[in-house]
Amino acid sequence: MPSSDIIQLLPDSIANQIAAGEVVQRPASVVKELMENAIDAKASHVQVILKEAGRTLIQIIDDGSGMSETDARMSFERHATSKIRQSEDLFRIRTMGFRGEALASIAAIAQVELRTRQEFDELGTMIRIDGSEIKAQEAVACLKGTNLSVKNLFFNVPARRNFLKSNSVEMRHVLDEFQRVALAHPQVAFTLHHNDTEVFNLQSGKLVKRIVDIYGKSYREQLAFCQEDTSYISVRGYIGKPEFARKTRGEQFFFVNDRYVKHSYMHHAVISAFDGTIPEGSHPFYVLFIEIDPSHIDINIHPTKTEIKFDDEKSVYAIVMAAVKKAVGVYNLSQSIDFDDNINFLNPTSSDQNHNLIPRTVMPDWAAQSKKGESGQSRSNLTNWNKLFEGLQNTEDRNRELAAFETNESTVSRPSFQEQPKTIASKINRMASEVISAPESDAVLFQLHNRYILSQVKDGIMLIDQKAAYERILYERYRKMLTNRNGACQQLLFPKTIRLTHSDMQLVNETKKEIRSLGFEFDEFGSNELIIRGIPADLPEESEQDLFEELIEQLKQSYSDLKLNKPESLSRSLARRFSVRYAVKLSFVEIHTLIDQLFASTDPNRTPSGEAIIVLLTMDKLTSIFKA
Repeated sequence: MPSSDIIQLLPDSIANQIAAGEVVQRPASVVKELMENAIDAKASHVQVILKEAGRTLIQIIDDGSGMSETDARMSFERHATSKIRQSEDLFRIRTMGFRGEALASIAAIAQVELRTRQEFDELGTMIRIDGSEIKAQEAVACLKGTNLSVKNLFFNVPARRNFLKSNSVEMRHVLDEFQRVALAHPQVAFTLHHNDTEVFNLQSGKLVKRIVDIYGKSYREQLAFCQEDTSYISVRGYIGKPEFARKTRGEQFFFVNDRYVKHSYMHHAVISAFDGTIPEGSHPFYVLFIEIDPSHIDINIHPTKTEIKFDDEKSVYAIVMAAVKKAVGVYNLSQSIDFDDNINFLNPTSSDQNHNLIPRTVMPDWAAQSKKGESGQSRSNLTNWNKLFEGLQNTEDRNRELAAFETNESTVSRPSFQEQPKTIASKINRMASEVISAPESDAVLFQLHNRYILSQVKDGIMLIDQKAAYERILYERYRKMLTNRNGACQQLLFPKTIRLTHSDMQLVNETKKEIRSLGFEFDEFGSNELIIRGIPADLPEESEQDLFEELIEQLKQSYSDLKLNKPESLSRSLARRFSVRYAVKLSFVEIHTLIDQLFASTDPNRTPSGEAIIVLLTMDKLTSIFKA
């Protein structure tokens, strides 16, 4: 009789490939794990060498403690680690790695060569592994430390390799991981080479110097010191002054015991501390380190180790918010940062010169400029939508407006909509919905709270969400621009130079065609700098840098939506972002123009994401409301 047993142990090679699915998601994951191993080995200099954004080669060279012959072999076994010995060690972890999965997972889906030597050994050890199978192990002459090469990532898992994005996208992720590790350990020197080109050469030093080396000299003037010490946690680091807040995310960093973590609750604490000092939609810069007893946190939540739990999150929230709020209040009173003196973590309010300073809330430059009605920056002479519909507002002129509107003699310029492209790739837009006709030309129209438009129709009242209507109109405009690549560009009298991060620059290089299709005209100028020569003629009037940064932010968000193609996703993101600008009071002519444009679109009933634009309240419905 045949056995009915069907459960069996998986071979180590398959188990390692399964584990690799969590630990190694893309080349950036390998870079992060190997850089952290070098930090744990007490390295003072770490070199990162990449080919084709890590697809072909990822090489990490460090001058750390190195490994013995036995340790070198054991390091590729699953759950082999030098960081913990017993379960209690999980609650006093100070190292970056501890799970013992990284090297085994990497070796399971790549061709790995390790060369390592301890300081007092005459010879080192070389191990070569292909897909978990050891091909060679021998004694070799090599430098002190560890030199680990990962070649042909996912060579034996072609399905995973096909999921990798373009080189520029993968390189952006690598840059993000590299910068996080470099910021967390300013005492370590780091270099990064990609395709034989030096991207970063960061010397060891203070945190403030590391920030400037990564993000540019312009950050010298915008950094404000932040520190708060309690018996529970210690918070230290730097925040960006409110007037330097940007439209793009990505320059917000939390480190808990020198480990980069993502924590939306703590991020909310920082944003709350900036409340009232930065404009809506802007994001402040911050690099904050939290020192806490490891027994109060749990980092063993996910293999990537970027998630963390505190045993008392409310206290951490309050302390972080208090530290940032104090820094925001006193930043303009403290002396400028001296890049020659080692003041990396000294509290500026404790010095002799500043001991009498009283924290006070200051008005940021953007708020002061807004109050004066001046921007302080060169502005283009584009005609934006707010000016596009300028008309008479007085009640006695309404009849004259209506007459001009009906005879097409009004001086108001109305956007022309030619044949509209059809909405694609959305099940929502294919939903069967009630056909709603436009109001009659003589219908009574009324605007409610600068947000809704009410119109009397044959059998009740039509309510139009003004913001949602503009979202539909803008979406079809941007979709047409990206499809036909014919966005109107308004040339700037004085070109504007802006500086981007390495990651944002990679994104711009990858999406040049789409950006120019919207009407932006720009050229590269030096390292990570652009010269903006023209901007779209129909965008709201703002500084060129703010507009471009908002565009980059929407590009980042559009990449997260994998269900849509790039033009579709970008059109939706931009329309949703800029539609909030048009929740303003409209004149009689502007209301009629908005309705005309809405009902000329492919789907006036719903936004591109499927939200309702129009709601009908029939007489029967109104009657039922009052009789309820």
